Amino acid sequence: MDGDGLTVVGASLAGLRAVEAARKAGYPGRVTLIGAEEHLPYDRPPLSKQFLGAAEPADPVFRDERALRDELGVELRLGQAATAIDTRARAIGLDGSEVPYEALVIATGASARTVPGFERLEGACTLRTLDDARQVRRALDAGARTVVIGAGFIGSEVASSARARGLPVTLVEAAPVPLARSVGSEMGKLLAELHVQAGTDLRLGVGVAGLDGDGAVRGVILTDGTKVAADLVVVGIGASPGTGWLQDSGIDLDTRDGGVLCDSTLATSVPGVYAAGDVCHWVSELFGRRLRLEHWTSAAEQGALAARNALAPETAKAYDTVPYFWSDWYDSRIQFVGEPAADEITVVDHQWEAGKLLALYRTGDRLTGALTVNRPALVMKFRRMIADRTSWSRAVEFGREKTKP
Repeated sequence: MDGDGLTVVGASLAGLRAVEAARKAGYPGRVTLIGAEEHLPYDRPPLSKQFLGAAEPADPVFRDERALRDELGVELRLGQAATAIDTRARAIGLDGSEVPYEALVIATGASARTVPGFERLEGACTLRTLDDARQVRRALDAGARTVVIGAGFIGSEVASSARARGLPVTLVEAAPVPLARSVGSEMGKLLAELHVQAGTDLRLGVGVAGLDGDGAVRGVILTDGTKVAADLVVVGIGASPGTGWLQDSGIDLDTRDGGVLCDSTLATSVPGVYAAGDVCHWVSELFGRRLRLEHWTSAAEQGALAARNALAPETAKAYDTVPYFWSDWYDSRIQFVGEPAADEITVVDHQWEAGKLLALYRTGDRLTGALTVNRPALVMKFRRMIADRTSWSRAVEFGREKTKP
């Protein structure tokens, strides 16, 4: 590789792991990290969890600037969003300048979706960035009446944090059951009980007609005609891959969500360009189809591998994983491994009085997913079993053995 070096667009977890992996692999050339936010790379999962608690939050930054510039030798271009790419000239366009590359890793993550009227009202926000989290935290510190739109993981964690402070929270979800796409409808219904037990006002099967307010938000108007008063409205209705700058670039994008289409080595349709993290649709051999994950673990793994493969494409290795995510609701840790789409879901153990749950997911005659609540040691055993293509009967037997009273 010549002196144009490795450029990584996206300075979150996947981007950070990419530049770290390049140096760990002994790459001596120029490494540039471009980020739209002015912040150094920081850890996002705590932003909707510990960061919102009553105690003073820890700094979520992974490494300080000196470590990145001096120890890793990374050229930082923070606060500069990529606006275009010229794949023939191998250059990234920023506002007013260009950054050349020989190898490129796209790790621009995802952007939070919003609702109409959201932008014009103080007190209405998403929770995707560190600045978002600071805004939510300030409102909770002031004792805000909170409405959360969307009972997914981010929304549920915000509700949990507010309830932990003893604040009133209404959680609005348009679907009849929360988390249907993430854990299935049956399990989503079970997990919804955690909200009710914690005193959250859970409104299912009702949409948002609009936000009420004049300058500052005063409440949320629901599609059933009711109005819920609020000082803080957090919109948590999912995210879209941050690939608007790649339109007409020649890089193949998914027609549904705009994510970057990659092969099993995370290579895009354009030579020298790889992708990692929330933007990346890659071919999973284990599950026999393309997957795109918005999970911490896969973003870290993909960032590192994409950089290594981009720097040495002749020895590129395939990426695969058993998807894994976790979420903290009230005093419960929810963990899921595998894929939620299944032929059958069996609840192996359900001890709500003890706050514990184990459910297994079957596809064909294989174990393909596992959901646990407050069983952290057990879930990783099932992750290995999914990777090993363990039979359904063996997995159920194992689950019953491990959850015996």
